[in-house]
Amino acid sequence: METVSENRCFGGTQGVYTHASDATGGDMTFGLFLPDEASDGPVPLLWYLSGLTCTHENAMVKAGAQAWAAEQGIAVVFPDTSPRGEGVANHDDYDLGQGAGFYIDATQPPWSPHFKMQTYILEDLTRLLFNAFPLDEERQSITGHSMGGHGALTLAAKMPDRFRSASAFSPICNPTQSDWGKKQFAAYLGTIDAGKAHDATELAKTGALDTIPLLIDTGTDDQFADLLCTEALAQTLIARRADATIRLQKGYDHSYFFVSTFIEDHIAFHAEALWR
Repeated sequence: METVSENRCFGGTQGVYTHASDATGGDMTFGLFLPDEASDGPVPLLWYLSGLTCTHENAMVKAGAQAWAAEQGIAVVFPDTSPRGEGVANHDDYDLGQGAGFYIDATQPPWSPHFKMQTYILEDLTRLLFNAFPLDEERQSITGHSMGGHGALTLAAKMPDRFRSASAFSPICNPTQSDWGKKQFAAYLGTIDAGKAHDATELAKTGALDTIPLLIDTGTDDQFADLLCTEALAQTLIARRADATIRLQKGYDHSYFFVSTFIEDHIAFHAEALWR
């Protein structure tokens, strides 16, 4: 691991680091905010997964998470959204290829050699974080925005014993029924049907999200509402009587202005679960 930068931030440290990843077969970059309490021992960790076209930097700079994380004494990690670099497959469309890893492990060429974002998040980056930084492995939660909201919900569904809570801003809730999902699953996995294993609504039908506390915010003026399929997930969670709160925020869109408005609520929600 190499340190790119470290800056004092709300009494703690906002760092940016690069490291070699076996999962993606190349170097990856991530941001990590450590609150001041980390100088005295391990602190809880909140994962923040970003959306299409983003890097580690977007939420790190725009979401405003650090102030509230410092107040709650928790760390926040901001991974990248895909592998990058020379030799990594890409596409002219913004929603496929670099910047659009969808937090799954691709099985189809030309994506399969590098696009292993599920393994990267759950294994490679996890090992590095808990080996290199004062973080409490028993206290983890996860959140994300848009494609990252999809990632947060699906990874939590796959590992409910690992994440104490999950939340999402404008998540892609039913990607096998959306152009933000059908296209990527067909390319990365070979079929849309294979994407059901990575679809929050389909996973919720199995009860995978029944017990983990959930908070989901979506704006009523979200310009991508038809692609998010919020209603499908809401209906499924209601039918399952899951421990979920879904809020439609009047007048808000898909932007980081929306995320930064409600990030305090989400960090407080996770802090309650992390410090329990």
